[in-house]
Amino acid sequence: MIRPQDITGLILAGGRGSRMGGVDKGLQNFNGLPLALHTLMRLQLQAGPVMINANRNLSAYESFGVEVWPDVLTDYAGPLAGFLTGLERCETPWLLTVPCDTPRFPIDLASRLAAALEREGAQIAMAAGREADEQGQVQVRTQPVFCLLSVNLLESLAAFTKEGGRKIDAWTAQHRTVVVPFDQPGDDALAFSNANTLAELKQLEDS
Repeated sequence: MIRPQDITGLILAGGRGSRMGGVDKGLQNFNGLPLALHTLMRLQLQAGPVMINANRNLSAYESFGVEVWPDVLTDYAGPLAGFLTGLERCETPWLLTVPCDTPRFPIDLASRLAAALEREGAQIAMAAGREADEQGQVQVRTQPVFCLLSVNLLESLAAFTKEGGRKIDAWTAQHRTVVVPFDQPGDDALAFSNANTLAELKQLEDS
């Protein structure tokens, strides 16, 4: 049985924030707290140690009281660079990744991913959540940055990224992956709503 103390949480805050005007997204205010701190407090309820992957303003993130690690790959290589950094630093059997810009992610994320992973004998459990398309139709879509990963995948990911691989789905497809839908009665319809712009952040704050 996978216990919370068997899981290291990783907050992905290493992006450029280009759609938010280049600001450091994780340090933007959400209900009176920096987004990444809000995420940290939510994640600490579900995991053992928690660390942050960030590429700038490291001292600001360190002030949250957890370890902060920049990408081991150069040039803002995307979420997989954060995954790789986390797997290299992880000292527990499992790593749980969450982005810094989705402050309402489920408080039972870790437990439901872990249960599905154990049930299916998988190496990766990935969340799926409700999301509206451009026509306003709600569908359940995979949320690839919300992953519970075995630390034994470090070598595989290192090889994949060394060859130039950058797409999460292309890498996870190489391994036994279970997708876990968060679309049950009582699940927050906005659990996986992320803020790519300051306007979206304000809208999410008011919702």
